[in-house]
Amino acid sequence: MSSINYIYTMLRAGIYAITLCVLVSCSGGTHTKTISGNDDLKSGTIHISVDESFKPIIDSQIRVFMSQFPEATIIPHYKAEADCLRDLLNDSIRMVIVTRGLSEQEVKSLKDTLRFTPPWGKIATDAISVIVNNKSEDSLFTMGEIRSLMNGTSGYRLNPVLDGNAATSTVRFMIDSVLKGQPLSPGVTAAKTSQGVIDYVAENEHAIGFLGVSWIGNPDDKQQLAFLAKVRVASIEARSDPGKFIKPYQANIATNRYPMVRGLYYIVKENYSGLGRGFTNFLKSEKGQLIFQRAYLVPSNMQFTVRSAQIKEE
Repeated sequence: MSSINYIYTMLRAGIYAITLCVLVSCSGGTHTKTISGNDDLKSGTIHISVDESFKPIIDSQIRVFMSQFPEATIIPHYKAEADCLRDLLNDSIRMVIVTRGLSEQEVKSLKDTLRFTPPWGKIATDAISVIVNNKSEDSLFTMGEIRSLMNGTSGYRLNPVLDGNAATSTVRFMIDSVLKGQPLSPGVTAAKTSQGVIDYVAENEHAIGFLGVSWIGNPDDKQQLAFLAKVRVASIEARSDPGKFIKPYQANIATNRYPMVRGLYYIVKENYSGLGRGFTNFLKSEKGQLIFQRAYLVPSNMQFTVRSAQIKEE
C-alpha cells in the first residue's frame, strides 16, 4: 500500500486543469483527424477506457454484448478516472466510462480539437459502499464520522483505505463531496485496486474500505459472494433521516436516502455509427439497463419503481 498523500497532492494541484491542458494546450493547437474506423454498430474491434471502480459491471456488459454480437470485440482498459479522461485524446481509445460528464469548457475544447462534439450521457447511478472486517465492532457510521475518518480527526481506531494509488473517482468523491475540498488525512491508505481494498479490509481487523457498490452488490455473482464472506457492508446514517442507518440498496440509492451516490457516464469519441455507439446503445437498452440493475446500480434509462416495504437493514 502507498501513501494517499500523493493522490491528494495531484488533485489539489489541479487534476481538472491538467485534463483541460491535455484537451486544449497540449495538443499544440493542431486538430486531430476525424475519428473513424472499419467497425460498425455490431462488428469490429475497439479499445475503451473505464474507471476501475466499475470493472465487475462493465465486464458483465461487455460479455453479454459480445455474445449477442459475435463479430464485435471490445477491449477494456481499467484505469483511474483522471487517466480515462486524458484518454479522450488517445487515438486508440474510442470511448470512456467515468463518474462525471463533460463540462461546457471541455465540450468546447474537444469540439475544437476533434472537430465534433463527442456524445455523452448518464447510464446509471452508483453508490460508494463502506466495508469493514468481519471482526470489527463498528458497522454503523454517520457522515460526520466518515468525514472525521477521512480528515484524521476521528476517535475510531480504524484505518481508512481507498481504491487506488492514482486520481480515482472514489478519491475525488471523498475530497469534493465528503471533505468539501479539504485534504485527506496522511493516515488514509491507498490500495492499488478495488480488489485490493477488499483484500486489505479482510486482512486487517481495524480497516474500513470504500469502493463502488458493483463490487459487492450482485447476489448472483459467486465471486462477490466470496468477497462478502471475508468482509461485511457497513450501514450509513440516512440522508434527512437522523438515527436511521441504511445500506446501499437500490431503493436507498434511487430515492437518494443513501448519502454517497454518484452517476456513471459514457463519452463516445465517434462521429459515425461505430462500435462505440453500438455499445452505448446496448448500455442504454433494456438488456443493458437490467444488467446494471442486477449489479445493484440504479438504471438511468429504465423506469425504477420503489414500493413501500419493510427492509431489515442488517
